Amino acid sequence: MTRLAIDHLTLWISAAAREHSHDLAAHVEERTGASRRAVQAALRRLVEAHWLTRSGTSRRPVFAPGLLRQVARSYTLHGLQEDLPWQRDFAPNFDLPPHVARMIQHGFTELVNNAADHSGGSSVTVSLRQTPSHVQLLVSDDGCGVFDKICSAFDIADAQHAMLELSKGRLTSQPEMHTGRGLFFSSQLADVFDIHANNTAFQRRAWESTGWQRGRPLPRQGSSIYMAIALDTKRTLDQVLEAWSTAGDGIEFDQTTIALRLLAGPGQPLDSRAQARRVAARLPMFKRAEISFDGVADVGHGFADELFRVFARAHKEVELLPTHMTPRIAALVKSAQNS
Repeated sequence: MTRLAIDHLTLWISAAAREHSHDLAAHVEERTGASRRAVQAALRRLVEAHWLTRSGTSRRPVFAPGLLRQVARSYTLHGLQEDLPWQRDFAPNFDLPPHVARMIQHGFTELVNNAADHSGGSSVTVSLRQTPSHVQLLVSDDGCGVFDKICSAFDIADAQHAMLELSKGRLTSQPEMHTGRGLFFSSQLADVFDIHANNTAFQRRAWESTGWQRGRPLPRQGSSIYMAIALDTKRTLDQVLEAWSTAGDGIEFDQTTIALRLLAGPGQPLDSRAQARRVAARLPMFKRAEISFDGVADVGHGFADELFRVFARAHKEVELLPTHMTPRIAALVKSAQNS
């Protein structure tokens, strides 16, 4: 059996080992058309690679999923109910710590629902993989792409500004049906989170304080979203929800962080009132907003005045918390606040 066939087997072997533990060889033969000898050789290699475990006797082997597990499925988006694939095709085939299973289930259902409701595509492919250290989820649709969708729905000029809005949270083109929490909280749950769409990519690493960064895009149609969570993480779904609630109870999503490096790029100054107005867009939806100047070289008087005087006075219900400022930026912000 070729290496390509082995790679193909790993896409469905975890489910097959659970459902056909006593007749796995015969099942693989029937599904692939390969010879018994080739199938037995492939199963030995999968046991050696920890995709399978084998017990029983040589004549009557019993197989089970190993330390490595993977299930991949494709679905038609029309009428797709995102909870059913999770319950039927994915959850039974994995062995995850309960709090990690809860977080990956949240990400799975939210990302698949986003593909169904927002992508405008016809199909979605979902792959879930478990290793000894992580659980990894990839959701790919064939739709219009998340950045083009945001630009079109909110009259935004480019993908970087679309990412700025997405990073605030509570962004949805269908407010009557959605609250804009799904993609945001999925990214916060993950140790690694990547968004690929419209020849653009952004990535977030939980251990890096810089937040969202540009990545290397995948040349494909639609959106591909990848998230990975360490199996030994102490993070929980409740803790993540609580971190973005001013009351600390996780009920309301009423505080956010604005990474200004997404507005102009690392090391570039922010000079204009128009840039400040982009930062302030939708902030009245929140009670508190951290404004992070990390990676921003300098700001102009117009930017500081528009955000920290004009907007702040017009929306006293929103608390603005500037952070990561250089001494010069701090002085400009203070001057605007005191004007």
